[in-house]
Amino acid sequence: MSPLPPLPFRVFPNPRAGTPGTVVLSEAGFRRARAEIASWPGYAPTPLRDLPWAARAAGVAAVRLKDEGGRFGLGSFKALGGAWAVAQVLTHELARQGHAKAAACAELEAGRYAEATAGITVTCATDGNHGRSVAWGARRFGCACVIFVHETVSQGRIDAIAHYGAEVRVVPGTYDDAVRAAARAAREHGWFVVSDTSWEGYTSVPVDVMQGYRLMPDEALDQWEGAPPTHVFIQGGVGGVAAAVSVQMRARCSPAPALVVAEPDRAACLLASAEVGEPVAIPGDLDTLMAGLACGEPSLLAWRELERAAAAFMAVPDEAAIACMRLLAGHGVVIGESGVAGLAALLLAAADPAAREALGLTADSRVLLFGTEGATDPELYVRLLAQSG
Repeated sequence: MSPLPPLPFRVFPNPRAGTPGTVVLSEAGFRRARAEIASWPGYAPTPLRDLPWAARAAGVAAVRLKDEGGRFGLGSFKALGGAWAVAQVLTHELARQGHAKAAACAELEAGRYAEATAGITVTCATDGNHGRSVAWGARRFGCACVIFVHETVSQGRIDAIAHYGAEVRVVPGTYDDAVRAAARAAREHGWFVVSDTSWEGYTSVPVDVMQGYRLMPDEALDQWEGAPPTHVFIQGGVGGVAAAVSVQMRARCSPAPALVVAEPDRAACLLASAEVGEPVAIPGDLDTLMAGLACGEPSLLAWRELERAAAAFMAVPDEAAIACMRLLAGHGVVIGESGVAGLAALLLAAADPAAREALGLTADSRVLLFGTEGATDPELYVRLLAQSG
């Protein structure tokens, strides 16, 4: 019996899965990112947790969850991407200015080029976690930082960004409006956009962000014991982390596990894009409590990977996310509202015969999940758990 109440959801098997496509992320770029990030003070692989209760509930052989709540003390996998991309922006700009051909992260952190980096400003839009990582990276590597958030980002998440010395600007509208505001400000002031989404003409920095993200699934596969996973359920958003996970699974697993991308039903831009076969923006206020996934426009780079590599896309309701937060908390695992969409999708699909068949879930399936954030806003986390009771 499913631990979730009957809730509406959507599943869309991808008709283009398996078709050839372009290489989005190079192996050389990932090796360099992995080597540098693993050398940072405080680096440690996050745990891969076995969830036998979830496996029983889903009627599968195994369910394991990569718990990102302790990543670098920032509370989410985003610490791997934003900070690495900041370091890359600074390295490239120092080379352009003639200060260093290839400054290493350790040299930046030691302040070797502090006078030059102090004159560089990075900026981005965020729902909370990416901006926190960019701000942390900016302070760590010695540059200025301005972060744009939309008006529904919680005060707790704004405070967490400001804690690292960034200026935080609140703009009306959605995450996508904040993306445009950050890009405008960067053009006006000569700042550098460090975005986790990409668009036509802006791809190099998001590549660095996604290369950093690949360390998370790489660790998970190192930690996985026994026969490899048959399925991966991963959160959507703009698609950056889902694409990074997809690339790493294809690089290391043969055959690659079936990748299922899970989104909030009020912000399912990747599912909508899959339905029409090209990236589309969805309208509305994207009013989902899964704030980190409240995105209306896919990342161009992410879409190029997911349109051919994702097995299916799912849209799940907020009620399922709250229920999954509560389930995990009951087993001593703290995962925030934007980190549970994959678990919600698995449990909802596993309880539905048609969805189960569409996704190829059987009693022998082995499922990898990613708890992409912990309680990044502790007060909100407590409120949501109480709301589900």
